[in-house]
Amino acid sequence: MPPKIPESHPRYRSLVTREKLVQACEEGLVAWEGLLAHGRGETFDYLLGERSVPEALHAEKAASAHLLMAEKAAISVNGNVAVLAAERIRRLLEATGAVVEVNLFHRTEERVRRIADLLTSTGIRNVLGTHPDAAIPGLEHDRALCSKEGIFGADVVLIPLEDGDRAEALARMGKVVISVDLNPLSRTSREATIAIVDEVSRALDNMVEFAEELKGRPEAIRGAMVGYEKGRNLAGVLKRIWENLETSQQ
Repeated sequence: MPPKIPESHPRYRSLVTREKLVQACEEGLVAWEGLLAHGRGETFDYLLGERSVPEALHAEKAASAHLLMAEKAAISVNGNVAVLAAERIRRLLEATGAVVEVNLFHRTEERVRRIADLLTSTGIRNVLGTHPDAAIPGLEHDRALCSKEGIFGADVVLIPLEDGDRAEALARMGKVVISVDLNPLSRTSREATIAIVDEVSRALDNMVEFAEELKGRPEAIRGAMVGYEKGRNLAGVLKRIWENLETSQQ
């Protein structure tokens, strides 16, 4: 039984999220290694002020534009993302017409099934990934397994909370790769076409809003796409982290 956390606690949201992930680990939805990844990301979120900084919003708008313009867009979901943001994934699918696929680094068929069931319970139809029929070239291990109807056949792929090797491999396939990773220095952020440096729940909320704002406006969509430059954007994020560190010493 998870401990009751008082809403007055200054770290209420953070602690609730942590307990949710621990419970998901015990239920077989999240790999225990996912807790380590979450903690690492939370550290960077502190440094960013636990908010969507302007650079994140800029990247999220560009990402939403790419999802809308894609011939076939796919959203890759692992255990952490499913537990923290399943409902947000559903809303983004509805806003963009993308498909969703379960893809795991620490893959077991039981975990894939449990995650697919969780996504289905929110109203998402046709969750892919339970019966992979393709593999991402250049990747060893089960993390290469994917679906022709989903990640393998997509021209735009959103990979929240994923590993850098897969971001690099998907980019080599000629896909537009959109990452969500709180570490602006990670290999995932460096290899992605669009690197969103934001907490995944905030990022998906923002992307839904941008997709709904841009839908049916081709000129605005193109403007959002061409107005994003990854190197400059990540440099801006790093500058904000540095400024926050300096301010904290005053």
